[in-house]
Amino acid sequence: MAQNTVTKPTLVWLRRDLRLSDNAALTAAAEQGPVIPVFVLDPLFEQLGAAAKLRLMVSLKALAQDLASKGMPLVLKRGSAQTVLRTLLKQTDARGVYWNRNYAPDWVARDCGIKSWLKDQGFAAESFAGSLLFEPWTVQTKQGGHFRVYTPYWKSVRHRDIAAPLPVPEMFAPQTLPDSDILEDWALDGDMRRGAPVVSSFLQAGEAAAQHKLQAFLASKVQGYKAERDFLDKTATSDLSDALTYGEISPAQMWHGGQRALHSGAAGAEHFLKEVVWREFAWHLMWHFPTMATANWRDTWNGFKWIEDAEHPHFVAWCQGRTGVALVDAAMRELYVTGKMHNRARMIAASYLTKHLGVHWRLGLAWFEDCLVDWDPASNAMGWQWVAGCGPDAAPYFRIFNPDTQAERFDPNRQYRNTWLGDGPTQGSDTARQFFQAVPRSWLSEFETPQTTPIVPLMDGRRRALAAYETFKTQ
Repeated sequence: MAQNTVTKPTLVWLRRDLRLSDNAALTAAAEQGPVIPVFVLDPLFEQLGAAAKLRLMVSLKALAQDLASKGMPLVLKRGSAQTVLRTLLKQTDARGVYWNRNYAPDWVARDCGIKSWLKDQGFAAESFAGSLLFEPWTVQTKQGGHFRVYTPYWKSVRHRDIAAPLPVPEMFAPQTLPDSDILEDWALDGDMRRGAPVVSSFLQAGEAAAQHKLQAFLASKVQGYKAERDFLDKTATSDLSDALTYGEISPAQMWHGGQRALHSGAAGAEHFLKEVVWREFAWHLMWHFPTMATANWRDTWNGFKWIEDAEHPHFVAWCQGRTGVALVDAAMRELYVTGKMHNRARMIAASYLTKHLGVHWRLGLAWFEDCLVDWDPASNAMGWQWVAGCGPDAAPYFRIFNPDTQAERFDPNRQYRNTWLGDGPTQGSDTARQFFQAVPRSWLSEFETPQTTPIVPLMDGRRRALAAYETFKTQ
């Protein structure tokens, strides 16, 4: 056990790092003396979408259990982070606050303010890396700038040394502990309403579950990952996106696991590593373009005419999974039932919304933000802008996914579509029926007459999109 140099406790402010292993802030605090792990439900967490808050709840429950097994409490508090931390410092006579960095613009602004205040008051205030493999400002082009295209970014970082993940530290709590809120009183699942028990049945939260998924993936699925990951009818991915979002697993743990698979000759290992770095690239871009989630990355697109009315019937039909395009509707219903969507399906559904229906990518992003349990501000913003054609490393606008040909290629036996599609509450597979158990009751009348033809036929939508693009280019 590390020698403790002080007797005053350190507050470890946990956020999107809800794990005990490879947690730099927790490890550093434990080396100093007693530790008080704290989670603050502040306004930045309060504004999460409904599905994200549900996922946060089950992650916090798992973390509390893991800490309890080590004889440690998890102190839960609700309110302004600075106000809560100020109160806890006074109550516990703590020496300071440690935390792991996050790079979303609003988080950075809050954290910088809190760090300045802590130091001005004479408290220890230390932030650590851990939610990314590379600090965004440390990856630069040969000219000293930032990257705008993924492939050069990947080539720049692929051979970098990544420190080995940290083990779970030995730690102990002080004799006197502050009171904690009760997690259930926060009712983080409240916004999900009828959908909460449905989505919850698909969740596997916590550090142990994440590590089990990683090891299971590396033991078998990684071999065929590159060849099979796009097939909608296969379970070929690691399924770790939500665990990574809440920090139940670290990117370094995934990276080193992928490296071991690569060195053992697994055919899909390098592609898995590329996907880990794809997330890094998204955060690299958001660091350098902090408005990426709200504004066109290519400002030349600001004059493009998209539908921006959230009440427009085409957007509403897309949200409800009743566009009449089988693959798109299956994807949107998978999202509502599980809180996730297959990555290939995400691209197809997003393309249909922004190209065939002509709806602004920001409306789609906002819907995903509310419905995804793995919502990540950087990855989702980059993904939506990439598909829409206005983003970094973007596919050209005139590249328009055809959902029917995509279905023939990646769901050849209709397994994915049959899993998620049913015309009503008593029809289709068990999972298809769960959609009608999860949606608001106000939606149900919309399905009394099944949408058997596309609200915008594929060829018509493609022609409209290309015509809009041609008009835009000549402005």
